[in-house]
Parts: sequence; structure tokens; C-alpha cells
Amino acid sequence: MAEDPYLGRVIPAFEGGIITRVITHPSHSDRAFAYEVTFLLQHPRVVAVASQKPPLHFHPHQEEYLQVLEGRLALEIEGEENILSPEDGEVTIRPWVNHRLYSPVSNDRGDDLKLTKFLLSAESTPELFRLDTVFFENWYAYQDQIVVKGEKIDLIQVMSMFDAGGSYLSLPRWIPFSRTIAQALGIVVGRWIGGILGYQPFHRKWTTDWEFACRKMEMSFFQRRFADRSKTS
Repeated sequence: MAEDPYLGRVIPAFEGGIITRVITHPSHSDRAFAYEVTFLLQHPRVVAVASQKPPLHFHPHQEEYLQVLEGRLALEIEGEENILSPEDGEVTIRPWVNHRLYSPVSNDRGDDLKLTKFLLSAESTPELFRLDTVFFENWYAYQDQIVVKGEKIDLIQVMSMFDAGGSYLSLPRWIPFSRTIAQALGIVVGRWIGGILGYQPFHRKWTTDWEFACRKMEMSFFQRRFADRSKTS
């Protein structure tokens, strides 16, 4: 097995307010990735976005796993918020389940917390458009453009990145076949139309394993033009 170029790497976001360390899972070394994530809840950048929840989404191809090590973490599943703590052990998020996770700092119960630390991992899958570190590295970097540099969020860019990371923005549950439609929209808008318009899911300046990012983009006729291994920035 090839050595993981990300193992041991620390991926900061929000000017150090969120710190993600790439590790080997302590009890499941066969998982697609494993991170030790720390939210510094009193960091100014984290406080500034505390009232804003990340997008609700789902993953068709992978189970995702959470285990809080310290503090508390909010996990919303199908519209119901759960506050996780170390006593809850590992929590499994099944494929196709609408969810999002975020710091509970916006909740009065979490005002006294200084940090939340948790393990995040996902099962392996042969699908190339999947949750992996290439996706998270680029997604964190893009969020920094919004939160730190004040750029406006671009829905097509988000859909392009999410699709390449095996993730799709959730639609209201009352819409018939909402998950199937959401996945189709992610592919058509994010991958096909986005590719035609010049939106790429991964950027060389944000990517450690550019070779793997190129292999992922080469899987799509609409994105393969972005897989330029001669790029240096």
C-alpha cells in the first residue's frame, strides 16, 4: 500500500480556529481517512461564525463516523439536533442520511467550553468521488476564502467541490425523491455545468496530493482539462 502523503499533516482553517490532524484511526486502520479535529471555541473566527450552521448534506457511498474526545459537538440528523459528548462513544452516520455537524458554541449550554476535540473518519469505498483528504483540504481552504477573506460564497463552486467529495446538498424532505434529485443536481450543476463554466473541485495551490486530485478530475469529461500536472500554482 502506498504511503499516505497526508499522514501526520496538520490542516488549519479559520486562522487556526479549527485544527485538523491527519492520523491513523486508533482502532480501524482500514478507514478511508481519520482526523483528530479541534474546534477552539473562543477563537475570534470560530465565535464570528458560531450562529451559522454548515450546509445540510449527505453521502451516498460512505458511512461517516464521529467520536467526541473532549467537550461537546452538535450533530444534526434529519432535522434533529443531538449534542454529543465523550460518553456517547462512536456515532455512525449512514449513507443517504441528511446531516451536518457544528460547534455547540451558539447554544447556551456550550458557552463555558473552550474547545471541542473529536475523531472524524469514513469507511473505504472504491468510488473515486468520495470523502477523502483531498476534498477536505480544498473545502477548508475555500471556507477560508469566505470566512477570512470575505469573498462571497459561490453555490456552483460548493456543488463542484461537494460532488468530487461524494457529498450532496440536501433538499427539503417533503420533495419526493429529494435525495436522488439532490445527487443529480450535484452532478449536473457541480460537475457538468460547473466544469463547462470553469469551476474546478480541486486547486493546486490548496492541494498536497495533486497527482491524486488530477486522477479524480480525469474521471469526468468536464473536469479533465483541470488535471494539469505541469501546474505549480
